[in-house]
Amino acid sequence: MLLTPPPSPQLASTCLAPEDRLGCVLANRLELVSILGIGAYGVVYQAVDIYTNIPYAIKALPKHGLDPRQHRFQRREIALHHQASQHPNVVSLIRILESPDCTFVVIEYCPEGDLFSNITEQGRFVGDDRLAKHAFLQILDAVQFCHSIGIYHRYLKPENILVTNHGRTVKLADFGLATTDRMTSDFGCGSTFYMSPECQQPASKSYARYASAPNDVWSLGVILVNLTCGRNPWKKASSEDSTFRAFLRDSNFLSSILPLSPELNLILRRVFECDPQKRISNQALRELIVACSRFTMNSYTDLPPSPPVQPYEYVDTMECATLALPPSPPATPPPVLSFHPQPSEWSLFDPSSKQGSARSSMSTDSGYESEQGYQDIQQQQHQHQQQSPNPFNFYGNIIPFHDYDKQGYEQPHFVQPAVATY
Repeated sequence: MLLTPPPSPQLASTCLAPEDRLGCVLANRLELVSILGIGAYGVVYQAVDIYTNIPYAIKALPKHGLDPRQHRFQRREIALHHQASQHPNVVSLIRILESPDCTFVVIEYCPEGDLFSNITEQGRFVGDDRLAKHAFLQILDAVQFCHSIGIYHRYLKPENILVTNHGRTVKLADFGLATTDRMTSDFGCGSTFYMSPECQQPASKSYARYASAPNDVWSLGVILVNLTCGRNPWKKASSEDSTFRAFLRDSNFLSSILPLSPELNLILRRVFECDPQKRISNQALRELIVACSRFTMNSYTDLPPSPPVQPYEYVDTMECATLALPPSPPATPPPVLSFHPQPSEWSLFDPSSKQGSARSSMSTDSGYESEQGYQDIQQQQHQHQQQSPNPFNFYGNIIPFHDYDKQGYEQPHFVQPAVATY
């Protein structure tokens, strides 16, 4: 098993500063035009194809200052993201480019930003039950697909969900903490607001484990509260948090501080089940969301019955990037709120809500996929390379993925996720 995730790399003094790369042209085609974000493990740039004028996002992962284990974590993130990007609601990984100091990951560009900014700055989703339901089902489908192929995200939060198509399409991103381990001992991995109670428990015993899938389901529940109410239910799902303690005493507590409909309140009670063995599954959650007629008491749209699930058809972003987006719908007047929320310590609008990841320093097992699992991925890719001809790649030195032959996506048959054992 790989050990606990390594600390953030310390870049060598010879590396370029993030802004120094602006204006560089990768593979004689992709010009870096702006910085979209800077994180512990890399820099995300906006780039434009100088021949087609199509925009992309490019994640620059540094090579300098990394030991072999850190290199393995970088390659793991790329491998798992590539597998997951078969789904239309996962940000597409398009190309991998190598340079002496960086690995550049070319992904589709979502110009409308992340879900967090759409909720807090643009006022989307909250109060619009129809749009919130549509977005949440897409997130749920993406996570359900990942689980079906043995990938557990562990970093689900609005900042890692990107928005396109005027809010009507959302896409899962950032697989930096993802794992293929169904059971993990990596306690405290992710963002505190979205961690399940079992993820936050200290590893008192060396063999302590918790299930990865129910932990993702808990995170989905917090995102559902964000979408519908614009707030977090609590700061931390721990007895140290007074709001969470109140919820433990009364499972209907959230309906007293948030404008939840009775239907949504019942759904959240099943999601926020502290026993991961009793927590609702992805599929059961989807069925309840589809059947839910109303999310909040102050919404100004009644939800129509959801259509039956249709198989997805994969669309290559390279082929449809120039298509015009459908026109925006007429602006909907804001609702008259019958519920007047009070500022609180768990408000999503608190700037401290937007936080980075946390990684455990206590565990001996990161919860990331085992080295054997990563070798399996490499072996599968090697076999695929032998079976498939390598087409001309105008982006240059691509490694080692073949997105040119993606098959049409079909709705998979989902299995019940594993439950935790202690």
